[in-house]
Amino acid sequence: MKQWQLIFAVLVVSLLSAFGGYQLHQYLKSDKKSETVKAIHNPIAPESVIGTKAEDFSLPDSNGELRSLSEWQNKIIVINFWATWCAPCREEIPAFVELQQQYRDKGLQFIGIALQEAKEVRGFLEEFNVNYPSLVGGDEVIQAAKRLGNDIGALPYTVIIDTSGEIVFTRRGPLSKTDAESVIKTLL
Repeated sequence: MKQWQLIFAVLVVSLLSAFGGYQLHQYLKSDKKSETVKAIHNPIAPESVIGTKAEDFSLPDSNGELRSLSEWQNKIIVINFWATWCAPCREEIPAFVELQQQYRDKGLQFIGIALQEAKEVRGFLEEFNVNYPSLVGGDEVIQAAKRLGNDIGALPYTVIIDTSGEIVFTRRGPLSKTDAESVIKTLL
């Protein structure tokens, strides 16, 4: 992919994400808010996976240890697909670190999944004081993202799974701290 094509694709995803975030914000502040996050409509997210059980998968973490999604069963899981070269990814990760710290004791578990090799992300994880597991890989990361609804390979891509293992929210593109926290609070 040529550099201008990548820039164009990132720009389109960013604009669509902004629209989706605005729609979610309007919905969450309205009086029509449902008791369950399943009612949240995100027009740019893949609807086909909402309400389905997340399929277990395993990937190595940044230290080379094989980790499985099932390790965090019975928790609220926020999976964020990212890369160090992805500017929107770099912008949202500090908010995710804060949310992990704030809600860890209430059963929240963020999991970062980098579309890179471990040696490429270690410095980034230290620099940003990432306080949650970060899994890594190449093609296997792409396959995990597809199984979780990211059929176009967008980065960042975030999936929220409830304590029963059901996918309740997805977002292609950046996810603000406010929007993430709004969804998380409905699941606590």
